[in-house]
Amino acid sequence: MTSPRSHPRPSLVPELYITSLPASLAFWRELLGFRVLYDRPEQGFAAIERDGVEFMLEEYETGPSERCWDTGAREKPYGRGINFEIGVDDLDILLAALNRAAWPLFFGPEERWYRIAADEETGVHQFLVQDPDGYLLRFSQSLGRRPIAA
Repeated sequence: MTSPRSHPRPSLVPELYITSLPASLAFWRELLGFRVLYDRPEQGFAAIERDGVEFMLEEYETGPSERCWDTGAREKPYGRGINFEIGVDDLDILLAALNRAAWPLFFGPEERWYRIAADEETGVHQFLVQDPDGYLLRFSQSLGRRPIAA
């Protein structure tokens, strides 16, 4: 087991049910640059972090358990209806790692500008990728703000 965290816990830490901890850690660590904060491999669990973004990964139990909080049928892709936006400083590093691994992108990359005020918009360079269980991750690099063109 790796050592416990030495920094404050974020207010939101999604816990994702997964099918294989080794497969998920290979994706999250080797391709996306997350590190293990602490883990319990014998229970199929790891808490991971990258630049202040944290997730908990837990292998899904196929049998009855009081610790399994399913709200519906479990089938891939998991996490339907949600994507997790993760801000990064350099999107190209992730794109290169995914490309080297021949890991397909779900969407993008693209440059996109969003209105945030009547006269201002904020821009991002972004792409979406699915993890081994189908969770949709949107990596986003800020392009700053600009006035809205007339």
